[in-house]
Amino acid sequence: MPLAEQIGGATLSWLAYVGNLTRLTSGAARAVFIDPFRGRRVKWSRSMHQALAVGVTAIPVVSLISFFVGLILALQAAYELRRLGALHLVAGTVALSMTRELGPLMTAVVVIGRSGSAFAAEIGTMKVNEEIDALETMALEPVHFLVAPKFAAMLLMMPCLTTWSDLMGVFGGGVFGVMSAGFTSHTYLEATIDALVRRDIFIGLVKSAMFAIVITAVGCQEGFTTGLGSEEVGKSTTAAVVKSIFLVIVMDLVFTSIFYLTAPR
Repeated sequence: MPLAEQIGGATLSWLAYVGNLTRLTSGAARAVFIDPFRGRRVKWSRSMHQALAVGVTAIPVVSLISFFVGLILALQAAYELRRLGALHLVAGTVALSMTRELGPLMTAVVVIGRSGSAFAAEIGTMKVNEEIDALETMALEPVHFLVAPKFAAMLLMMPCLTTWSDLMGVFGGGVFGVMSAGFTSHTYLEATIDALVRRDIFIGLVKSAMFAIVITAVGCQEGFTTGLGSEEVGKSTTAAVVKSIFLVIVMDLVFTSIFYLTAPR
């Protein structure tokens, strides 16, 4: 097959995949934000269960990873800033890096590994066991019954986890600042607050919300397209993780570019 045909086929395949994600996301968003006003409520008990699984149980691993990322950032920044005589900028460097970029991104990667893969495995297993067909037979729309609670839980918990990740990253940088950079806990906190503006925090939270949509859509879509057989469930889970990470990185690039171009000069 000629190279041009391969590229064209791959491009059309990805466009179709993005279209399926958009349709799934719009259906879940309608179920969460519009249908309740039409007398069709979301199963909020299922949403709370998903929120506990997505958010609360992820706090330990998010805390540990974010703490060490903040500490590593401080170490790397201090290595260069010390040569320039600007060691006092360590606090601001860590705070900006965590809130604008690494906090949302690292949280998204952790949630993909824990929850995005779980979404694909859960729905994929139901597909193999023909439980999806049973739901449709009982006049229960799979997107409303299965995807909408996950969508609501992710939109709620991802910004919360990102905020906690930012705090733990700043705390990790503060440990280095107090122990090795001549800060006190009070001066490090002051330097962090002085370095941040509302826009920095807003950027991170917007990214986290968009990452939540991507993770939910990809995980559920891979589950719904699972083939027959238990082996296919594993393939869908792997595909959900790989595609989610790729699309999260692309989404991060897009929004970082937008915020850069619209930043006040």
